[in-house]
Amino acid sequence: MSVTAAKGFRASGIVAGLKSSGGRDMALVVNDGPEHACACVFTSNRCKANPVLWSEQVVKDGRARAVVLNSGGANCYTGAEGFATTHAAAERVAEGLGIGAGDVVVCSTGLIGLRNDRETVLAGIAKALAELSADTDGGPDAAAAIMTTDTVSKQVVVSTGSTGGTTWTVGGMAKGAGMLAPQLATMLVVLTTDAHAEPAVLDRALRAATAVSFDRLDSDGCMSTNDTVCLLASGASGAVPTEPELTDALTDACTGLAMQLLADAEGADHEIAITVRGAATEMDAVEVGRSVARSNLFKAAVFGKDPNWGRVLASIGTTNARFDPADLDVAMNGVWVCKASEPHEPAENVDLSGREVSVTIDLKSGTSRATVWTNDLTHAYVHENSAYSS
Repeated sequence: MSVTAAKGFRASGIVAGLKSSGGRDMALVVNDGPEHACACVFTSNRCKANPVLWSEQVVKDGRARAVVLNSGGANCYTGAEGFATTHAAAERVAEGLGIGAGDVVVCSTGLIGLRNDRETVLAGIAKALAELSADTDGGPDAAAAIMTTDTVSKQVVVSTGSTGGTTWTVGGMAKGAGMLAPQLATMLVVLTTDAHAEPAVLDRALRAATAVSFDRLDSDGCMSTNDTVCLLASGASGAVPTEPELTDALTDACTGLAMQLLADAEGADHEIAITVRGAATEMDAVEVGRSVARSNLFKAAVFGKDPNWGRVLASIGTTNARFDPADLDVAMNGVWVCKASEPHEPAENVDLSGREVSVTIDLKSGTSRATVWTNDLTHAYVHENSAYSS
């Protein structure tokens, strides 16, 4: 189980016929309650898809009872007709569940500028509604249905023990393999919990969790128009966790999904964790880590198994962080190749043959630290994205 692991949730994933390649392409997640609190974080891209524009309004009251998602077309820059299709999708879900359309979050992913055929969408929703079942776990099918260039589905369950003797759970699913860049969100994610929490608490906890997980994932520096992270709370367990407890569980779930996204990044050969320590502020640490993560020169060097730490220093120097350019330390996979901004251990001692690569940067300017995750720049990434719409 994943998105259905928490009590009070059903899901389905079906073939609607939106993907030219075939396969599951529509998912539905329903919160059966008794509570229907919700919080969402959306892309900060000013160019937003129709489902984001719709869903931003849906969640303003802190309530939602269902999320419908499709792959195969982003429904972005498709004009008034595209927005009408989003509205019609919410109306069809609402009709099938006996709820209001204003309680239905809509998400889409795929090619920008592609109109999803409305009748195909509505017929798919009818099929997804028909396949909802309390006796069958539809979570894995739902996770598969939102995949685009993903090679595997992404799912997570966080067991929380108990709060006041009552066990509660966080489950989730995500899609994303390209256009993974920060400033919330980085893909499509649906999280569920059977804990009780007020919408304001859910919102704060979700934003805190995503800030140190999805927002630190910077695979290719490209921000999507459709990105959504949606959290639904049913209250079905009866547990009432504290806000820190809820935040910790959500952070575990979001980090788990973020690492799955990183591992499945388009064409990647290496997953790279860039940890910046000794920063004057956490913001400085994130800025430095993100600068290195977005350096195509550095990422290409990692692909070529070249521990070129000079490219790390060059990236640090483009930031506004506080540091002394003459006193920087850099380690790669535990080998301190640079100390006090000078060569230290031999670079040939760095083994980059494995998929996991760690870079540690010491700014020696304070006590703050942060980790940003990225991947290498490969021939396969360029090839896949050169032919994405063909």
